Amino acid sequence: MDIRPIEAGDSPALSSFFERIPESDRTFLKEDVGDARVLDDWVQPGIGRTIALDEGLVVGALAVVPLVGWSSHVGEVRLVVDPDHRGRGIGRRLARQAVLDAVDMGLGKLVVEVIADQGALIAMFRGLGFEPEALLTDHVRDRSGQTRDLIVLANSVDEQFAALSAAGVADQLH
Repeated sequence: MDIRPIEAGDSPALSSFFERIPESDRTFLKEDVGDARVLDDWVQPGIGRTIALDEGLVVGALAVVPLVGWSSHVGEVRLVVDPDHRGRGIGRRLARQAVLDAVDMGLGKLVVEVIADQGALIAMFRGLGFEPEALLTDHVRDRSGQTRDLIVLANSVDEQFAALSAAGVADQLH
C-alpha cells in the first residue's frame, strides 16, 4: 500500500476510482465526483490532496479542504475508500495523513461530516480522536428523497499531531 500526494497525471486513475464508487455511496459524498470540474479540483497537486494505491490502483482518496473567513483555521476532511478495499486500514491511514496535512497547512482544527448511521466510519474517526460536535437532523437527502441525520466530528490538530508523534506514527507517514 502506497500513500502519496496526488500528482498532475493522476486524473485518469482518480476518475476511474470514483467511477468504481457505487451510486449508493456517491449519494453521501459532498461533491458530484462524476462532474469533470469537481474531478479537476480533486487532482490539484499540493498539500491536502492524497491518494492510496494498491499495486498501482487508486483505492482511496483524501482531500483536506480549508474553510474560509472566520473559519479559515479549520479544514474539512473528505475521504473516500473503494468498497472492495474497506476494512483494511486505508481510511485510517488517510485520516492520519489528514492530520499531518493540516499541520503543514497551518490549520488548528479538522472536521468531518458523516451520515449518522455509518457506525464503522464514526468509530474509525472517534478512534483517531475526533469527537462529535453537532447532530444535524434530516440534513442530507439521498437520491431517493429520504433524509438522513448528519454528524459533525471535530479534532484539534495540535493534540492529534502530538498523539501521533508520541506513538511514532507521524514519522512513518510524513
